[in-house]
Amino acid sequence: MTEQPAIRLDQVSKRFPGSEVEAVRSLSLDIPRGSIVALIGPSGCGKTTTLRMINRLIEPTGGRIEIEGVDVTSRAATELRRGIGYVIQQVGLFPHRTIAQNIATVPKTLGWDRARVDARVEELAELVGLEAEMLDRYPDELSGGQQQRVGVARALAADPPVLLMDEPFGAVDPIVRGRLQDELLALQTRVHKTIVLVTHDIDEAVKVADRIALLNVGGILEQYASADELLRTPANAFVEEFVGEDRGMKRLTLRLVSDLIVTDGAVVDAEADRSAVPPVLRAANSDWFGLTQDGRFLGWVSRQDYEAQPSTALADLPRALPAAQVTPDSTLRRAMEVIMTSDTSTAVVDDGGRFGGVVTLEQIRAGLAAPEGS
Repeated sequence: MTEQPAIRLDQVSKRFPGSEVEAVRSLSLDIPRGSIVALIGPSGCGKTTTLRMINRLIEPTGGRIEIEGVDVTSRAATELRRGIGYVIQQVGLFPHRTIAQNIATVPKTLGWDRARVDARVEELAELVGLEAEMLDRYPDELSGGQQQRVGVARALAADPPVLLMDEPFGAVDPIVRGRLQDELLALQTRVHKTIVLVTHDIDEAVKVADRIALLNVGGILEQYASADELLRTPANAFVEEFVGEDRGMKRLTLRLVSDLIVTDGAVVDAEADRSAVPPVLRAANSDWFGLTQDGRFLGWVSRQDYEAQPSTALADLPRALPAAQVTPDSTLRRAMEVIMTSDTSTAVVDDGGRFGGVVTLEQIRAGLAAPEGS
């Protein structure tokens, strides 16, 4: 039996008064519980309209929207919105209220007592990375990134199961934007909300979303899929053009080195006899070999140094520093960057220093050829 989605849009449409065309046309979408779904598409595709119909800031003119199986129109709009977190691009903080007061807005409206409100404010400040001394400041005393964290904290204040985010990071610079995206992903691992996020940035959607709904003008759904599937097998020419010619490179950011089947490569034990090296170099057709000791990776040694110092023990040969290596959690894009900028092979080394094999461009190519999760 298929699990009921957290949010279901069933043939939802919207036509604004005076318009001859629909802003959203017969849109059906199931959003799984605890997932991040990105709505993306060109201007006029109805992504923000769709988002605002979920919490009834905009009323649909047709179809049905359900949250946890309940029609959103069966509840008073104000009551509905109190149970849905909402984050917008310009944050929308109250300038005359402190950060603590901004975060406490919904809990106070719900009638929480002061002790409970104060505890929740402190909990959320820690959760989103706000220092305690910031809580008594006013919004204009904070940076754009800090204000955005406050906006997220305020949206989470009453612990809503659903969080709607309308271009939440669009007003900050690219560096801060990247950090906030990372923080959102880290936050989601702890709070497990159902998040619907509107963005115009395909790279952002690929990075943060479990699934992406790509809309065309008029709110027409062109493809709804995981980021990997969207990039690997675009449904049509529109999707292919929208995601861009570099969709293969984008997929590199989705896969991890741990997804690959790696080989041992040209590696010998540091305590081995020197005679162990030539056959290893021949088998790998390499001018470098790696040294390990008790399963730990020590570094790379060149054939040139090995041959120039015929009486030196393997453990005492000079090693290339820094050693070319990645971790199992490195993205394939990071692995490819290391491979392309290194003379040596690239070792996979975990946080404890243990050697896990060698990653190559051919292994990366093979990994991308397979569907995600295969």
